[in-house]
Amino acid sequence: MADTINTVVGRVNGIVWGWPMIALLLGTHIFLTIRTGFIQKHTIRKGIRLSVAKDPDAEGEVSQFGALTTALAATIGTGNIVGVGTAIALGGPGAVLWCWLTGVFGIATKYAESFIAVKYRVKTADGRMQGGAMYALERGLNMKWLGMLFAFFAGFASFGIGCATQVNSIAEICKTNFHIPPPAVGIGIGALTAVVIFGGIRAIASVCERLVPFMAVFYVLGCIVILFQNYDYIIPAAGVICKLAFTPGAAAGGLTGAGIGMAIRYGVARGLFSNESGLGSAPIAAAAAQTRNPVRQALVSSTGTFWDTVVVCLMTGLVLVTTIMKNPNVNADSVDNGGQLTSLAFGQIPYLGPIILTLGIITFAYSTILGWAYYGERCVEYFAGKKGLIPYRFLYVAAAVIAPVLKLDLVWLIADTLNALMAIPNLAAVLLLSGEVVRETRRYINDLDAKDITPVPVMKK
Repeated sequence: MADTINTVVGRVNGIVWGWPMIALLLGTHIFLTIRTGFIQKHTIRKGIRLSVAKDPDAEGEVSQFGALTTALAATIGTGNIVGVGTAIALGGPGAVLWCWLTGVFGIATKYAESFIAVKYRVKTADGRMQGGAMYALERGLNMKWLGMLFAFFAGFASFGIGCATQVNSIAEICKTNFHIPPPAVGIGIGALTAVVIFGGIRAIASVCERLVPFMAVFYVLGCIVILFQNYDYIIPAAGVICKLAFTPGAAAGGLTGAGIGMAIRYGVARGLFSNESGLGSAPIAAAAAQTRNPVRQALVSSTGTFWDTVVVCLMTGLVLVTTIMKNPNVNADSVDNGGQLTSLAFGQIPYLGPIILTLGIITFAYSTILGWAYYGERCVEYFAGKKGLIPYRFLYVAAAVIAPVLKLDLVWLIADTLNALMAIPNLAAVLLLSGEVVRETRRYINDLDAKDITPVPVMKK
């Protein structure tokens, strides 16, 4: 019976994450890039500056930076480490370029979905700000039924991709490197998670504001050390990545490509999985930000895709490809998965390499647990009301406690499938409201300090 369920869910997953979904997501990225007049140029120039600015007089629960780091906490995860290695192992070095390009164009989609999340957010009777694809669908398009579907898919996906699989990754690496029993890891992570998530968005944002910059800088510095050791191979590696991204099954620099199709498929898929642009998850955090108009926070939120994919994933990709070129015995055929490939690369740093990788995976995974806890709460409250929050939190902590002792193949497949199903209603909202995004972007882009005249209604209990 279990094997049958696994087979069925696996086939469904293969369908929902097949070429049609990849084409839909990547097509939306390109379409919105063109419609917004290449919003990326403002994201880099203005978004990063705004991300550290404060707007205390504006409506919202947390600072713009707090909302960004909460979203980054959920977004920057093990996919940035293991996912890139998997893309290279299955799609060849050319997959790195497609992963990077997905991030560049994905900035536009992250901008648009964050914009509508803030534009159509609501203020609850007890003063909390809530928003996301579900509210944009309900208030902007009068399609509450589709908003309910999004909230249902995202709420249940949080238990798997946001919690169980992340705790399992932490337990595995703690067992391998520190000989800590998995049940003890589950109890520890469950306790730490409970302390934070029962404090609400302010507690989650407070932890993320401190954890996310530390973990990202720590990991990137490790990548820089390896690239310094491999400096003779950086330019050749960049050439190989670009060549094999467009060359069918050819060899370059001692490396063999998997073909254009495989490079695109795994590069785009891993890029989408890593930065979550188009899934509709990060805008849920954006809606809680203190911001005077939607464009400000949308620019801030879109920098998350820049940091996640354009910077962190690119660094990981260069580390892996230069390592393979420097050490011919290290290649995709000599390992079982992307995680092993990444471990071999970081093993180049004597003593500190494994520590950097271990701490990177633990902090990345734990931050994802916190970020997705908030996403799940907002979605559960949307379809079940405020009374669903406490049961949800207890179930989320319980999932963290038992995850290390479960086989999560089926959980992962179900959560991954729910992620794809989340994307469909979210992309519908983004595309159908793209005219609104373009119109108000033009209105605010040159006057980011303008007050938003759109009223924020109080949601009935």
